[in-house]
Amino acid sequence: MKGFTTKVVHNDRLDPIEHGSLHKPIHANVAYGYDDARDLAAVFQGKQNGYSYGRQVNPTVSALEAKISVMEDSLTSVCFGTGMAAIGTTLFSLLRAGDHVVSSSFLFGNTNSLFNTFDQLSIGVTFVDATSVEAVAEAVTPQTRLVFVETIANPRTQIADLAGIGAFCAERGIVYVVDNTMTSPYLFQPKHVGASLIVNSLTKYIGGHGNVLGGAVTETGNFDWTSFPNIYPDYQGGDASKWGITQIKKKGLRDFGASLGPEAAHHIAMGAETLALRVQRQSDNALAICRFLRDHPRVKKVYYPGLEEHPQHQRAKELFRAYGGLFSFELSEDVDLWEFLNRLKVIVKSSNLGDNRSLTIPVAHTIYYEMGPERRASMGIDESLIRISTGIEDSEDLLADLAAALE
Repeated sequence: MKGFTTKVVHNDRLDPIEHGSLHKPIHANVAYGYDDARDLAAVFQGKQNGYSYGRQVNPTVSALEAKISVMEDSLTSVCFGTGMAAIGTTLFSLLRAGDHVVSSSFLFGNTNSLFNTFDQLSIGVTFVDATSVEAVAEAVTPQTRLVFVETIANPRTQIADLAGIGAFCAERGIVYVVDNTMTSPYLFQPKHVGASLIVNSLTKYIGGHGNVLGGAVTETGNFDWTSFPNIYPDYQGGDASKWGITQIKKKGLRDFGASLGPEAAHHIAMGAETLALRVQRQSDNALAICRFLRDHPRVKKVYYPGLEEHPQHQRAKELFRAYGGLFSFELSEDVDLWEFLNRLKVIVKSSNLGDNRSLTIPVAHTIYYEMGPERRASMGIDESLIRISTGIEDSEDLLADLAAALE
């Protein structure tokens, strides 16, 4: 099986499933019993494969983790209750007081807030313009343990110098974490630009239906964990390429307990099967809408990597299968933000993204409100900026909806 969707759809069947079922069943249990107490002890000690306790392992969740690893063409994955839990647990597991992180300054609001909290807990964070590898290199110190970027920034769609930063981190022996949420594994696999770890918010495109929360961290096998000073002795046994992800799971997931439940894992696994179909349609819709908005007299500016005038258009063209389903735009001064939004009938006024439904939100007044006007201005967040996550509706209906609202 070579094709992306074929592998995702049939991945569960690579291991026999009870009663010939085509999908992994929902194992709604927390504890696992053993006939021989020695087997129970061996599982807890990591000497034998098996299941110990639901906070860390569950057969339904394990099946989803295997599916995500296939999607990312990587070694292994760990799932969490949310995407933020995946990011927070990873940093908690791998970093110590005195360490330093270089991060893109164009971060999702919650991730930005989390990193500022780590900065107050003696783990320094320097925010830089990650569209330039030079900016990342200038910020690195002897204490830098990790570089963190997103593929496409939300909401202004800046694209990090993903390949350049990957080469730099490999040369310097720095862990390179890439949040792949905005592109998804269908559009882009960060492993191939040198990512050490990949983060996905499963709530978004992979789940795809706005009905479940989840997150994942994936080990690519690119990083030499024997050179990383923060791996505890307990996790230095076995395959060294998995030392980092083992510590994230056995230390981070166990201690924080941000587990993904089996019911949620089942929903995400079902959604993942149609990822390629949905994201391609969403990308096509986004491109059609952005071309329409770019030429409309009541729109001041459109931010979408699929437009030729986007500063990183060529980079996106070279790296991504398509340009994604998220974009933002600024209204001209003669258009009232609230009246425009309230006139939309098909596009839903809501948070979230990656849904089958097209969703829109006024950025400065909602997801970036807590940052304050100064920080928003430094990130280029205009007070009239509107974000849209396109769904799978017919493009003609979306274009008509926007045209009517603008008129």
